Amino acid sequence: MNESSALDDLTRRRYEAAGFGRPVGLGRRPGLLIIDVQYRTVGTAPMPFDDALEEFPTSCGEVGWQAVSHIERLLALFRAKGWPVLYPHVAPKKEYDQGALGAKVPGIMSIPEKGYEFVAEVAPRDGDVLLPKRHPSAFFGTPLASYLVQADVDSLVVTGCTTSGCVRASVVDAFSYNYKVAVPSDAVYDRSPTVHEVNLFDMAQKYADVSTTDALLGALDGVPARH
Repeated sequence: MNESSALDDLTRRRYEAAGFGRPVGLGRRPGLLIIDVQYRTVGTAPMPFDDALEEFPTSCGEVGWQAVSHIERLLALFRAKGWPVLYPHVAPKKEYDQGALGAKVPGIMSIPEKGYEFVAEVAPRDGDVLLPKRHPSAFFGTPLASYLVQADVDSLVVTGCTTSGCVRASVVDAFSYNYKVAVPSDAVYDRSPTVHEVNLFDMAQKYADVSTTDALLGALDGVPARH
C-alpha cells in the first residue's frame, strides 16, 4: 500500500479486474457546475482547518482556497468559449429547513450572512444560472436538468465542495441522467484528505472521468467554442 494513499493495492486490483473505471470522455457542449463555493466553505481568507472552523463550522480551510485557484482557471476557459456556467449553492437556512440535515449537522443552521456570499474570485456574472438548493444534489428539488436541456448541454464538469457530499451527489445524479461527467480532482475539496481521495476513486470507477485541472483544460481546449 502506498503510504501517501488511503487506498490499498487490493482495492485497486479488484476494481481493475472487474473492468471498472473506463474513461468516457467529454461531449461537445460542456457545462460547468460550481457547487457551494461560498465563504462558508473556504473562509474569508486561507487559514488552517482548525482556525477556519472558528469562523465558519462548515469551512474546509486552506484546501478550499487551493481548489478555488483551479476553478478560476476552468471558469476563465468556459467564459472564453461561451459555455454555460451554473452555480448550485446552499441558500440561507430558515427555521423550517431544520430537517434531517440540521439534525445531523447543527452548525449549518447558524451560518452568518457573509458565509453565503460567493467567493469573489469565482463569483457569478450576468447570464450565469444560479440554483439555490437545500439538499446535497444540485439536481434534487431544482430546475437544473431543465436548464441543461435548454442550453443543449451534453456533458458536465463538476467543481466545488464537498467531494464526498454535494459534489458526489450531483455527479451520481448527472450520471443517472446520462450526462458525461468530468471531475477535476484539484478543483473539488473536502475537510478530510482521506474522504476526498476515497470518493474521487469511487467516482472515477463508476460515475465520472477524474483527472487534474491541467489535463482537463488540455482536453477542453480542443472542444469548439459555442456559437
